[in-house]
Amino acid sequence: MRRSRSLSFLAVLVLVFTGLVTGGGTASAANLLLNPGFEAGSTSGWSCAAGAAVTTPVRSGGYAVSVTPGSTIGKCAQTVSVQPNTTYAVSAWVNGNPVYLGVTGGPSTWTAATSYTRLSLSFTTSATQTTAEVYVHGWYGSGTFYADDISLDGPGGGTPGAPPAPGNPAVGTVTNSSIALSWGASAGTVTGYRVYEAGKVVATVTGTSATISGLTACSSHTYSVAAYNSTGESPKTTEVGATTSGCVDSGLPKHALIGYLHASFANGSGYTRMADVPAAWDIVNLAFGEPTSVTSGDIRFTRCPVAECPTVESDADFIAAIRAKQAQGKKVLISIGGQNGQVQLTTTAARDAFVSSVSAIIDRYGLNGLDIDFEGHSLYLNSGDNDFRNPTTPVIVNLISALKTLKARYGAGFVLTMAPETFFVQTGYQYYGGLGGADNRTGSYLPVIHAMRDALTVLHVQDYNSGPVMGLDNQYHFMGGADFHIAMTDMIKAGFTVSSTGFRFPGLREDQIAFGLPAAVSAGNGHTAPAAVHAALNCLVKNSGCGSYSLRGGASPALRGLMTWSINWDRYYGWEFQNAHEPFLNALP
Repeated sequence: MRRSRSLSFLAVLVLVFTGLVTGGGTASAANLLLNPGFEAGSTSGWSCAAGAAVTTPVRSGGYAVSVTPGSTIGKCAQTVSVQPNTTYAVSAWVNGNPVYLGVTGGPSTWTAATSYTRLSLSFTTSATQTTAEVYVHGWYGSGTFYADDISLDGPGGGTPGAPPAPGNPAVGTVTNSSIALSWGASAGTVTGYRVYEAGKVVATVTGTSATISGLTACSSHTYSVAAYNSTGESPKTTEVGATTSGCVDSGLPKHALIGYLHASFANGSGYTRMADVPAAWDIVNLAFGEPTSVTSGDIRFTRCPVAECPTVESDADFIAAIRAKQAQGKKVLISIGGQNGQVQLTTTAARDAFVSSVSAIIDRYGLNGLDIDFEGHSLYLNSGDNDFRNPTTPVIVNLISALKTLKARYGAGFVLTMAPETFFVQTGYQYYGGLGGADNRTGSYLPVIHAMRDALTVLHVQDYNSGPVMGLDNQYHFMGGADFHIAMTDMIKAGFTVSSTGFRFPGLREDQIAFGLPAAVSAGNGHTAPAAVHAALNCLVKNSGCGSYSLRGGASPALRGLMTWSINWDRYYGWEFQNAHEPFLNALP
């Protein structure tokens, strides 16, 4: 969310395009190569003629491979298991003259470069192919070349003699404590099937169905299945997600209108008193609580001063208006962060200060919960922190801990929302942290969203102030039209593979998903005409009128709704956003 739009938009645009230019690789299933960046400090996993790991020059990380061809071409190669009739993407960053990248028996390419340059190609395996050899090499006596961040992206193959993968699983009966699954039988000789969750076996059966029990109510789970016999195990199926029943009623309507209220500043749109916020708004986020310093964790909420907001009401009237909204069933939250409120919980002391100070704000005003709107440099990932399911970066770990503490303190009725920019969520499909030389903030909200998924009320990503973002169709989508909202929201529902980490971010429940828009042309870049917003909602809710885009996550009849920046800007423009979208949301099935 923004106090001023032009500079913030340019900053985000630069960030996104920086990622597009410097990041390597394409979104895919996983990098199948061992030691792809030679970060083992050796050529372990590779067969390298005259090759060694070196610390300079490197493309990313601490090492690259250096090869000096003499009487040979200096080939470095690695053989991996692959699946038949499957297309794979291969890439490498190379430096030398000449340097070749290729697949034995398949395509190759080359370049002459005096600095690291990306080579890429793709190939499709034959109907019987189960292995592929990827190589880089130079030429006889042509001098030293370097290679780094080599990638073979696609689904891994199984052990020779092991059964092929079974059919993808489907979800059956779901209860408060169990999820039933079924899948198609493997075509090979099968001893049984293993059901996996987060890399761990949670069930082993001889048939093609299983019921996973002992689960927590309203908890999200993601499963894949592999067949096995005495020789080995098949590749795992595509993951399927499900959530146990028993979720606490959030008290929100099925389709909600969510807006930010400039409570601590005017921002050119004028001050709007809490009592003057129309009843159409189901969640009102008070903008903003900000820290006393970037790393203090000490959050303060200071209401707009009279000098800036001459019509500002007294604290007593403000609180009375909040109570009136709550009596109507509305939720009023404190939003932390925004453009100016950089919050880095680098220490446990900052974490504890965050919990204490945010609790004080909630208690003072009797609020329903908290909105996390961390922007800028608040969240980032340290080098090597590549598993979003088990983050290690302190600013991530401490935020998760703080949110869990607040949720436990206030109980099941605590409303938790988040408003990340696309840069911190959907861009994680292509880039995650510093992988491939990308910005170390790309995708950095994903560990927070994942850790809090069972406590999260609504995630409303800001579909504005954004550069182009690649969707699940591997095409770039541009803000301002229905297509952008469809593609970005579908990523949250369907889930996606996180860059080249090999880990998959599971989709959220549809009732946890909304998307964010500027209320008017002055509120932010990416304003979308009401007709296009309605087209996007019809596609997402009904799977109707989606244009050329095919929903990977299917229809979402319980999609939570729309968020906007901001209520103040909507009032300034005669309530265009509210009047166009609230009746449309109410009319959705």
